[in-house]
Amino acid sequence: MTFVATCDLFDRFKDDARFVLPGFRDFGAVTRFSGPAVTVKCFEDNSRVKELLATPGAGRVLVVDGGGSLRCALMGDMIAASAVRNGWAGVVIWGCVRDVAELAALDLGVKALAATPRASTRRDQGLANVPAELPGATVRPGDVVFADEDGIVILTAEQAAGLK
Repeated sequence: MTFVATCDLFDRFKDDARFVLPGFRDFGAVTRFSGPAVTVKCFEDNSRVKELLATPGAGRVLVVDGGGSLRCALMGDMIAASAVRNGWAGVVIWGCVRDVAELAALDLGVKALAATPRASTRRDQGLANVPAELPGATVRPGDVVFADEDGIVILTAEQAAGLK
């Protein structure tokens, strides 16, 4: 997937582009990334996040609807390292991460609300490949995520195909 700056995308698509409201911070070594979305909806349980990031990413972006919880982290250094090994382009988490120093050294785009030292409790809960709600935008499996220092823009696969 060719990266296009989020400001340029918004200028081109205007209100036909979905964008995530501000508040997400960069935690990975990569601050500009894009790719087709794989989605997870979970609350304070990162079971599905760990499972999916252990599979071949093929340049995709995992979008995690963590309900905006600041009570625990949905990804840390070991899960993020698995994502790198498996070829994921990035992870967007409406929630927290941990192991910030280690995440900053990984060749992975990571956007999340904040950091916390508390890990999630795995209870084998959460749903994959369902619409993920982020502040201001719904992300569906197969949408294309573009993320950079200015924010996060979501396009349909059809819109993204016209960027070539």
